[in-house]
Amino acid sequence: MHKKTIHLTLNGEAREWSVYPNELLLNVLREQEYLTGTKYGCGIGECGACTLHLDGAPTLSCLTLAIACDGADILTIEGLARDGKLDATQQAFLEHSAFQCGFCTSDMIMMTRALLNENAQPSEAQVRDYLRGNLCRCTGYASIVRAALDAAALEKQRAEPSAAS
Repeated sequence: MHKKTIHLTLNGEAREWSVYPNELLLNVLREQEYLTGTKYGCGIGECGACTLHLDGAPTLSCLTLAIACDGADILTIEGLARDGKLDATQQAFLEHSAFQCGFCTSDMIMMTRALLNENAQPSEAQVRDYLRGNLCRCTGYASIVRAALDAAALEKQRAEPSAAS
């Protein structure tokens, strides 16, 4: 099998990868880029542990071929914070201790970020519905849902001072 060179944007930076046609995006991120925030969970798209944003949409990287990402824009948990400042979702998850073992934390944050990009003020039912494909075996989801709702409020609060200027 021959490798193919692809070009993409990863967490805001241009990248060039040499990948095999059957190489998974998850494996390239973890093994070549050393970005381990995106987790390998089930390998069949059932748990959500490998969630990242591909061209702005939440995507399961364990089911995505790296070669299909030529020209794509990929955002992982490592790229969510900007200029040394945590994203509102990351901040809210910390404030609400919305994690225990931490294995699902990055995918829950990435899914919450995607939800807030679509719906800036979701209801509790909308949060629960949006996160339903992401499994957590530790928290019981209550703190995760509270963090997601608080992230929406925090994001609104952060936006207000800039809207007034």
